[in-house]
Amino acid sequence: MALVDDQQLVRSGFTMLINSQPDLEVVVQAGDGREALGALAATVPDVVLMDVRMPGMDGIETTRKLMERVRQATPGSRLAGLKIVVLTTFDLDEYALAAIQAGASGFLLKDAPPEELLEAIRTVYRGDAVIAPSTTRRLLDHVAPMLSAPSPANDVHQEAVNSLTTREHEVFLLIAQGYSNPEIASSLFLSEATVKTHVGHILSKLGARDRVQIVVIAYETGSVSVS
Repeated sequence: MALVDDQQLVRSGFTMLINSQPDLEVVVQAGDGREALGALAATVPDVVLMDVRMPGMDGIETTRKLMERVRQATPGSRLAGLKIVVLTTFDLDEYALAAIQAGASGFLLKDAPPEELLEAIRTVYRGDAVIAPSTTRRLLDHVAPMLSAPSPANDVHQEAVNSLTTREHEVFLLIAQGYSNPEIASSLFLSEATVKTHVGHILSKLGARDRVQIVVIAYETGSVSVS
């Protein structure tokens, strides 16, 4: 995995934590966005931990540029599967929304417990999006009116949601509420393998890159209510 942060002490601390795990290893470090883009052109990790506030090119812009590479990558290539988790000390809606819109698969606070950070890395690698739950709910509730405003894109998304089968729609709503695959399986009395199959179908029908985008589409189409 890669670690991008302008503070050497932060990079050192996270690297020690991550490298202490038998299944995780930091293979790239960078102190700013431009350095990260250069380093990641040569070495492609599975997951990037990206600081959101850095001098020069910040984490949001760097994420946006990396996701452009991902979209242009050969399907099935390692680059095509690159995932980004944005890290920040600021629990602010604007940063969370910008990170999601830029293509991040996760959003976490730097002061999260070590075990939460490590689990976030593993979960994003498996394909399940991770966003700090309190940030996510507040953020999406706040921007729900904007997300659900009439637009051609929302019309397309509504048609896609309407194309889901009854069971797929049930899974779709649970994903939108932040349920994990095991939680969905338990709630609907299904096997996890069956849930994974449904999630794959949902991603395909909605044209969504990951679970974060499924949640956003759920808000755009009014499929979930604002709490």
